[in-house]
Amino acid sequence: MAPLSVISLSLCFLLPLLSPAISTNSEGNALHALRRRLSDPTNVLQSWDPTLVNPCTWFHITCDSNNHVIRLDLGNSNISGTLGPELAQLQHLQYLELYKNDISGEIPKELGNLKNLVGLDLYGNRFEGEIPKSFSGLKSLRFLRLNNNNLTGSIPRELTALSNLKVFDVSNNDLCGTIPVDGPFGMFSMPRYHFYCSLC
Repeated sequence: MAPLSVISLSLCFLLPLLSPAISTNSEGNALHALRRRLSDPTNVLQSWDPTLVNPCTWFHITCDSNNHVIRLDLGNSNISGTLGPELAQLQHLQYLELYKNDISGEIPKELGNLKNLVGLDLYGNRFEGEIPKSFSGLKSLRFLRLNNNNLTGSIPRELTALSNLKVFDVSNNDLCGTIPVDGPFGMFSMPRYHFYCSLC
């Protein structure tokens, strides 16, 4: 029978090897936190099992070859609720598709930390408040669709820093103020940007 001290020493060496397998996945945590915020009457999120090692097998989630979440597609899914700052933990996310639902509340400013985001589609919900100035940090962003919500305030001047922006739709909100003309806003025709929001 092995001495107790030898068994204890062996366990000390084994624990570091085991810890990655039993540690919680931060992206899975962020998505599960989102699920708790949402009402899902048609069970589209039923496969979101927080006990799995990562969320790559969940429906509506796409991962890259390194098992990082790069796409969240819950467009037209009959969900309601609010968004929270935990979505900023999805640091590899490229596409966030939450269009045509009944999501309300303010758009979290923390979404501006998603440096790899290419497409952000939040149109057709009930978002309110202002467009976050933090979106100026989304340097990879090409498609930003916020139309058909209840957004107020003006279009942040900071968004002129989005040099890759190709589509910007904020129509059918309650926005006021002037339309930026610098940066990408001055490179394309007005119809392409869908500036026909109720600017006063």
